Amino acid sequence: MSIPEPTFTLGVEEEYLLVDRETRDLATNPPPELLAECEKRLGKRVTAEFMRSQIEVGTNVCADLAQARQELQELRGTVAEVAGRYGLAPIAASTHPFAHWQQQSHTDKERYDDLARDLQAAARRLLISGMHVHVAIEDADLRIDLMNQVKYFLPHLLALSTSSPFWGGEDTGLMSYRLTVFDALPRTGVPERFESFGEYERLVSRLVSAGLIEDGTKIWWDVRPSARYPTLEMRMTDICTRLDDTLTIAALYRCILSMLYRLRQSNQRWRIYPVMCVEENRWRAQRYGITHTLVDFGLGEQVPYVDLLDEVLEFITPDAEALNCQDEIANARDIVARGTSAQSQLQVHQDALAGGADEAAALRQVVDWLIEETMRDV
Repeated sequence: MSIPEPTFTLGVEEEYLLVDRETRDLATNPPPELLAECEKRLGKRVTAEFMRSQIEVGTNVCADLAQARQELQELRGTVAEVAGRYGLAPIAASTHPFAHWQQQSHTDKERYDDLARDLQAAARRLLISGMHVHVAIEDADLRIDLMNQVKYFLPHLLALSTSSPFWGGEDTGLMSYRLTVFDALPRTGVPERFESFGEYERLVSRLVSAGLIEDGTKIWWDVRPSARYPTLEMRMTDICTRLDDTLTIAALYRCILSMLYRLRQSNQRWRIYPVMCVEENRWRAQRYGITHTLVDFGLGEQVPYVDLLDEVLEFITPDAEALNCQDEIANARDIVARGTSAQSQLQVHQDALAGGADEAAALRQVVDWLIEETMRDV
């Protein structure tokens, strides 16, 4: 029996950190009126996040990248406008340059209370933000088949999205420190291979029966079948500071899935490598972003990131044309040319120090840059 072609509709979720415009530190106790007003204007597209200093937005189901752009512009713009009335601003970065997790508190909500009680210090350190991209793959077994294949490409997307070089005021030496924090949680990382959706369901049922989780939403892999929607949800990447870059990551993920489906229709598939191979590239993307190499496991050697990106872009050219997102895909090369958010943050910090600023002032300048860049494409 033939499998119906996926619709490849998409949705994007972004998590913002709220900062005090005067101190540039995190708003550890933002007024409840802020979220209430955002909810009044945006409805269910905005929610509280685990930390009180965070706010999450999510688009409706979008037919294409143009609709996703329009919605994210509205979401970022509204959150910024409302936050501004309280002397606050959102920043789209996966870590704050100098805030300390010990000074934060989690949102008073049953789900988050349970997480804090269960995960203890691993949860208290979750002062991180990410972005998630959902792409509709309506057939459940096809969803699993494409999940097995697409995970090979996720480090390529992580490298392009990096926005978390600082942690607690320290230059960590990593372009994406966020994942080192998130990986302390259980049920994270690169998923293993599954032969069918039924096999995946049996795993979830086993965990539920053992009293370990309530449902599949407590599985936090880098890519997972959504427990709520008929989508394959990508979760590995940092949040992109510039909205244009968010849309590029979403377009790349969507086009790669389209390419893999197209190969399947020709009785071809991407080779599925051991999880350890994908994790090695994941680490290299965390450490170096786009500035070094990833491993081409087909060749068995390290290759400059820009060369691998060019190869991916060539693979997905027909899909970008079919899905009408050539501009968003082309922006990937612009990111490489100017640097990711992590690279830019480090440069702002270095320039401030070279200009005579002390460490605290230099880090505040990074926050100023993040505030401005978060709204650049809005």
